[in-house]
Amino acid sequence: MLHLLFDDKPWFRVKRVGYGAGLPIAWQGWVLMMSYLAGILGLATLAERTRGTALAGVIVGILLLTAVFLGIARARSDGEWRWRSAEDH
Repeated sequence: MLHLLFDDKPWFRVKRVGYGAGLPIAWQGWVLMMSYLAGILGLATLAERTRGTALAGVIVGILLLTAVFLGIARARSDGEWRWRSAEDH
């Protein structure tokens, strides 16, 4: 099953209008997105109970988790992430 994570098929489709990717088009993309959301919810719950430097650590964790998610989503999209307007179609 692990080999399915390393195939060349895209997990996300680029947006027709706007920048970036939309919803996942493969189960791997859904797993990635749900894992990201679970991580954010976990860190947000932790943030409610922390103060000071611990809160700064939670914020850094959220930023790192977001950067990893966006990096994987960009790498596993079916095209280049660029701005697309309605006139492009």
